[in-house]
Amino acid sequence: MQLVRPESAEQAVQALGNGSKALAGGTDLVPLLRDGIVEADTLVHLARAVPRGIDGTRIGAGTTLAELEVDPQIPEALREACRLAASPQLRAMGTVGGNLLQATRCWYWRLQFPCYLHGGDTCHARAGAHREHAIFGNERCASAHPSDVAAALVALGATIRTTRRELAIVDLYRLPTEEERNVTTLAPDELLLELDVPPTDTSVYLKAMDRKKWAFPLVGVAAANTGGTIRMALAGVAPIPWLLPSPDALDAATPLPGTGYKVDIARALVRRALAAVGGPTR
Repeated sequence: MQLVRPESAEQAVQALGNGSKALAGGTDLVPLLRDGIVEADTLVHLARAVPRGIDGTRIGAGTTLAELEVDPQIPEALREACRLAASPQLRAMGTVGGNLLQATRCWYWRLQFPCYLHGGDTCHARAGAHREHAIFGNERCASAHPSDVAAALVALGATIRTTRRELAIVDLYRLPTEEERNVTTLAPDELLLELDVPPTDTSVYLKAMDRKKWAFPLVGVAAANTGGTIRMALAGVAPIPWLLPSPDALDAATPLPGTGYKVDIARALVRRALAAVGGPTR
């Protein structure tokens, strides 16, 4: 395996493709390589190629979660999502760009069952153990997106700049289809460069997990109030970060037999989040 260190985003893009993978903090990619889930002939290290740091509302994609959680410029929901995402060691290495693109924690996918995301025609979670799986968007794939940070950024209405385009963060994600099994819209040779997180009046991120600290979300709820308009997004409940139009939208959940408890948790956390940002709780 070869490691290359491009000096610019342009050089990094040129190095991608043909068996190469982008490497930032490595907290997600390295375990996937170790376990044989992802293969790569070349790793393209992005430390010099992708912006890092915070400048007003703009955040470089190479900024670590640890840097975000302590910066007072950052909205509270994003700071808390970073703080709850992982252990201090992982937060010191993991970048915000990498966190947004992290792979599912679905054990069928990680054990390389021929599931829908691996190109098969079956979601094995439906017939097997699925306690941690999705309650929305699970018609084809019932995996649950693990990123606390992504849900917070969706609620905050963030936008992203890549090497090709600018887009709302909600447009970075898509539910898998028969034609496209990837849950992001990023091209193989496209890099996240920076985020723009608009100011908000108040925001919050709440999380239910199996352990008191540093576990992936069973349910995460982010809420942001900007000028009286409240946006909410959920983590851990769908194959992608899930924008929740209103508390009543929880009635449209489609839980599997073992995931109905997530709907109850989501209702409770949504009420608490709305109370925290000054919204209606009934």
